[in-house]
Order: sequence, then structure tokens, then C-alpha cells
Amino acid sequence: METLKYASPIGNLFISAADGFITQLYFEGGITTPPTLQETSTADSKVLQKLKQELDAYFAGTLKEFTVPLRPAGTQFRTKVWEALQTVPYGETISYKELANRIGNPKAIRAVGGANHHNPISIIIPCHRVIGASGKLVGYGGGLNVKEFLLEHEKK
Repeated sequence: METLKYASPIGNLFISAADGFITQLYFEGGITTPPTLQETSTADSKVLQKLKQELDAYFAGTLKEFTVPLRPAGTQFRTKVWEALQTVPYGETISYKELANRIGNPKAIRAVGGANHHNPISIIIPCHRVIGASGKLVGYGGGLNVKEFLLEHEKK
């Protein structure tokens, strides 16, 4: 596994890759940062360097869609939710209920929330674009202030 510590406008991001795929992206100090990523150093893999360039462009406001190959590890249900998340357009939001409908399981609202919580590749798999039915920001592994920053950044 190769790792990269990326300094972003929202704090350090810890990124892992294996076999040419991004496998993890977590926030330093976030509630879901795995301990194994806290002792990381810059790697020179092509996929990590490509993601670094894409993150630079994303935070500069010039990239709206990531192209790096992803391989998130999770259950079949979670993978289905994460695939649906990637169809939510840049700058838009949906509710957990709408996301449950998109995966064809309208009663799975809580399970969809759980899948979002366990998203191993934040930002690229844009779980920050999912909000409560009332339109309020609810739950985010990097903290609500980070979620708000990302949503505002994408509205510009």
C-alpha cells in the first residue's frame, strides 16, 4: 500500500492507494481517520500523484469531476450506495431518502446514512453532498464545518 499526506484548505488528508487504485481518503482528526494512515509519508505512485493534481485543481475550483480509479472496500450494499453517490453532480445536494430511492431501496434511509458514514474515500466519493430531508447539514466524517466548506466551495 502506498500513502500520501495531502495538505488541503480543510486540513491534512490521508490517502492510500494499492495496485493503481485509490483505496482511502480520510481527514486528519476526522471521526473516521484510521490509525494506520496517521503515520504516513508522501509516496511517488502515479495514481497518488494524479490524485494530488486533481485535488489541487478541485480546491482551485477548476475540477468538477475526479478521474482517478477507485477501489473502496465495503459490503455490496455500501458499494452500491457509494456508486450512487458518484452520480450526484458537483454543486448539488440530495437527501438520504433520495439516495435510498436511487439505489432502489426507499426504506433503507438509515442504512444509506451508515454507508455514507463508512465511506472510505471522502470528497471523491462525495458523501458531503448528502443532506437531511429538511435541508440541514447532518453528520460528516470530517466535521460539519468541513461539509459546509465543501458545499460552499462547489456552489462557487
